[in-house]
Amino acid sequence: MAGVDPLPRVLDGAVLRRLAPDDLGAFQAYRNDPEIARYQGWSPMPDEQASSFLAAMRDAPLFQPGEWTQIGIASAQDGHLVGDIGVLLADDGQHAEIGFTLSRTCQRRGVATRAVNGTIALTLELTAARRILAITDARNLPSIRLLERVGMRKCELRNAVWRGEACEELVFALSRVDRAQSLTDVPSRGPP
Repeated sequence: MAGVDPLPRVLDGAVLRRLAPDDLGAFQAYRNDPEIARYQGWSPMPDEQASSFLAAMRDAPLFQPGEWTQIGIASAQDGHLVGDIGVLLADDGQHAEIGFTLSRTCQRRGVATRAVNGTIALTLELTAARRILAITDARNLPSIRLLERVGMRKCELRNAVWRGEACEELVFALSRVDRAQSLTDVPSRGPP
């Protein structure tokens, strides 16, 4: 149905939802954590700028070609913001890129894995994108493991400079076909 917002989307243990100005405290708490920000493409924002950003994301249309949109990751128990996922649909609509941030207090609980899986599903459901991409610093082992858990595969290694430091970036990809295949694969239990 046209015009119906696909968010919120309830997942097992988390909710994908719109960011809102009321999220300012939680948003600033994890976005100002230097350990969380270490490998991120964004920089911490002053409160006024963050408030404007949250308001803009609350009303931003999803999946506009060439535009990043941030989707909130909230606790299923109380709706409290615990992270966010950025989605960029390419100008030609053929692929989308995702990036994710999660509060340290919610890490190692499967929240990010469920949120990334949910965002991939939402993107493939609502766009014609043929591939989903994610780029991470090769030193960011937790992100690498998460991308592998959701079925993404390393497809490229790039030399880069990040915040003045030489590094390597890994590009991960998941095709629409591979995603559909992974959802239909049922592990065999062996002979009866």
